[in-house]
Amino acid sequence: MSIETLKERMPAYAKDIKLNLSNIVNSTALTKQQIWGSILTSALASRNDYVIEAVAAEAAENLSAEAREAAKAAAAVMAMNNIYYRSIHLIEDAELSKMPARLRMNVIGNPGVDKLDFELWSLAASAVNGCGMCLKAHAHEVLGKGATREGMQDVLRIASVVHAAAAIVEGETALQESALAAA
Repeated sequence: MSIETLKERMPAYAKDIKLNLSNIVNSTALTKQQIWGSILTSALASRNDYVIEAVAAEAAENLSAEAREAAKAAAAVMAMNNIYYRSIHLIEDAELSKMPARLRMNVIGNPGVDKLDFELWSLAASAVNGCGMCLKAHAHEVLGKGATREGMQDVLRIASVVHAAAAIVEGETALQESALAAA
């Protein structure tokens, strides 16, 4: 499986997503590792088996084992953090927001790859998971570590396209299952 396989699964109404899937590996602002780590993290955060399988197969050809583990760790820790911090933000309770999270996040301090790359992947997962507080924090970190706004935009573009592909695959699967059940 590959991104090409994923593109072939896109129905006609999702032509724009298919075209964008062709372009997510192109960036002048990101390294190959940053691109593929962002793609893998976004696929994992999007939680669709088919998309994960398609992306993981191709990511294995483009990332070291350490980078793949770090991308998976970014998706994992952001799955937790994005829920916690989005909730804190939405509750809007000053006292609650001052309390320590008391969540283990050791991987952020020692991700096994360059911290900029890990922060970019955390930004991608935060975009998919919709946590404004985390997006703001990771955007600040990546800019502080030398990323450009163009690189940040590419990560956000990758996250949005991969997430859209996952939503389409899930929607099409649900429609097919519904049609089978009705028959």
